[in-house]
Amino acid sequence: MKRIGILTSGGDAPGMNAAIRATVRKSIFHGIEAFGVKNGYQGLMDGNFVKMHVGSVGDIIQRGGTVLFSARCEEFKTDEGQLQAIEQLRKNGIEALIVIGGDGSLMGAQKLVEKGFPCIGIPATIDNDISCTDFTIGFDTALNTIIEAVDKIRDTATSHERTYVIEVMGREAGDLALWAGVGAGAESVIIPENDGDFSDVIHRLKRGHARGKKHSIILLAEGAGSAIEYGKKIQEATELETRVTVLGHIQRGGSPTANDRVLASRLGSSAVDLLLEGADGMMVGIVNNQPVEHLLKDVLMKKHHTNYQLYKLSKELSI
Repeated sequence: MKRIGILTSGGDAPGMNAAIRATVRKSIFHGIEAFGVKNGYQGLMDGNFVKMHVGSVGDIIQRGGTVLFSARCEEFKTDEGQLQAIEQLRKNGIEALIVIGGDGSLMGAQKLVEKGFPCIGIPATIDNDISCTDFTIGFDTALNTIIEAVDKIRDTATSHERTYVIEVMGREAGDLALWAGVGAGAESVIIPENDGDFSDVIHRLKRGHARGKKHSIILLAEGAGSAIEYGKKIQEATELETRVTVLGHIQRGGSPTANDRVLASRLGSSAVDLLLEGADGMMVGIVNNQPVEHLLKDVLMKKHHTNYQLYKLSKELSI
């Protein structure tokens, strides 16, 4: 193998740059030329390639976002768009592609594999909603951003004796809300996998208020509903002063944590190793702190499951 391409797609996630750095430098270490694809699948169709050198990825491991940029591309979802992308890859002598992103990005890689072009996927999304891996790149950083925000909101919640409903990202996965809820000591966690009993949330709030508790924090995953509507329901049911905070895209940005930098470096390196071994149509993930590989088609068919033991613990500790 002489040349590989590297592409980031979908929502950005802290640690993508660390993965780019690892794939580029591991490729160069083995004498392979690395080409970055600018602007995701749109750039792939347009032939927007740039040769990457050791210096091209210097001083990016600490940066959030992606230096290769990202873009949505509806045209790539068509057979014609995918064939155009493959034509651009082959015209530039690129023999395989490493795709860094979430489920939509990995689906794009699988479509190329089905049309005969080798791809390896690396899971990178703050939502942590990809199957066959314990963690995705970006999840740990977003989690720490949420916890820092909750800690600050708790200060004002205590000062004003208020209940706060805080909405976090995650699409249809509740991992961010659940892990942040345990890490920040939230009184209730509402996730789409188990949105619980509203009466139980109200019971917990009233029980805490009766024993003199001055504030409460409720974490709501965006896939479980609107924090604004949930806050209104709580205030009506309890008559406790309730405020709502939607954290939004602040969760996607920022310098990646050490965990995300190391995870991205390991997965990026493993992706190049797979290509050198002749693998195709695989995703490399992390299970029990060890890199593992699974067929992309199997990853996309399986549903990510949240940690129900952690959900149970969140309820046990918030009595």
